[in-house]
Amino acid sequence: MLRAGFAEVEDCAGAEDAVLVRLLPGQAPGGALLRLLQAEEAPRDAPPPRVVEIPVRYGGAEGPDLAELAARAGLSEADAAALHGDAEYRVAYLGFQPGFAYLTGTPAVLAAPRLATPRARVPAGSLAIGGAYSGIYPSAAPGGWRIIGRTEQLLFDPLRDPPALLAPGDRVRFIPL
Repeated sequence: MLRAGFAEVEDCAGAEDAVLVRLLPGQAPGGALLRLLQAEEAPRDAPPPRVVEIPVRYGGAEGPDLAELAARAGLSEADAAALHGDAEYRVAYLGFQPGFAYLTGTPAVLAAPRLATPRARVPAGSLAIGGAYSGIYPSAAPGGWRIIGRTEQLLFDPLRDPPALLAPGDRVRFIPL
């Protein structure tokens, strides 16, 4: 974690290709922090990415948008689920709600625009596609992504350390149930 090694850092938030670093009031970035932020590759002491397996039930009531996505791709629901489940995903960044991981690696044929009218409530554990990303809603929330399945895996628990199951850089594999 960036703030652990730099006394001047109050907080940081990453996105797919950017990072916001908030400094403590009155602090300026030190030379080591500037060098790290300007580096073109991860520090050599960065931990290797974890591989996290998440069981998922695809389609049916658990994935009400899978049939439409499969039809748009010219696939059966089973083939679309298998294609999604066979891919390996990378956590690009966390956002939207605590523990919501934006996952790259969605097969291009399954990429889909967000719904024209978002749902008022998407159940916790819903696996969805929004554009080229896949993601799992950690808790019930409004949402406009296409729901293709659901997991019982707890993505965010404020009593766990760390509270989010996934972290940027992690690899994710979905295990169809």
